[in-house]
Amino acid sequence: MKVDIKDYIAGSYTRQYQYKSHTSYKINQSKMPRSTEILIGKRKYMKSLRELFGPSKAEIWSQLSKEIGADYQQGSFFKTGKITLAHRQWEIILDTYTVNTGKSSTTYTRMRAPYVNKDGFRFRMYRKSIFSWLGKLLGMQDIEIGDPYFDEEFIIQGAPEDMVMRLLANMNIRQLIQKQPNIHFQVKDNEGLFGKNFPEGVDELYFQTLGIIKDKQRLKDLFDLFASVLEELCRLGSAYENEPGVTLK
Repeated sequence: MKVDIKDYIAGSYTRQYQYKSHTSYKINQSKMPRSTEILIGKRKYMKSLRELFGPSKAEIWSQLSKEIGADYQQGSFFKTGKITLAHRQWEIILDTYTVNTGKSSTTYTRMRAPYVNKDGFRFRMYRKSIFSWLGKLLGMQDIEIGDPYFDEEFIIQGAPEDMVMRLLANMNIRQLIQKQPNIHFQVKDNEGLFGKNFPEGVDELYFQTLGIIKDKQRLKDLFDLFASVLEELCRLGSAYENEPGVTLK
């Protein structure tokens, strides 16, 4: 087979160019600073994590805070990040906390808002489980408000009962509660054994659920729920529209 000399020379030149380019790339790559290699490796690792798990909590919560006009505080090694939303005279705080049990740990998402409780009204509500019937059998309180779907899906407790009924007569509040796939929502008089003790007359609207919530719409609905309940408690005369004088960490 005859080979045209021009083609041969052109092919030879191309192969030499490719070889030199490849060699040059190898040489340049070998001369890459160690710090640059580490940075590139870290970026590839973070990209792989993002593709596997989606955006991080910090990224989503930071975006959320901008969208709702709240303040986002970046977390650190010893402290989790949090969002603080100022609504009228109240501060609504979203964060996470972890419970360690030696060999394992469990992380929860929570939302809190201290307020001045005028009459000591308390409530607690959560979705029913397969064991709820046993609690009712043993005499556990479960208030029925007359909404078939809500009564079927939730355990409702509180005192006085008529105040629970009046609070949940607000359809918007019921709908916001129903939007939460998992919910434990209540009024607490303190932050527990290792938490803050509140002044006399100050309580806390409190929500928690297992895991880290990264669904922005769900978090927006939670902020809306807290704002709506605080406003409704004031309208019903169960809360004062005063600053509670409590700053949560």
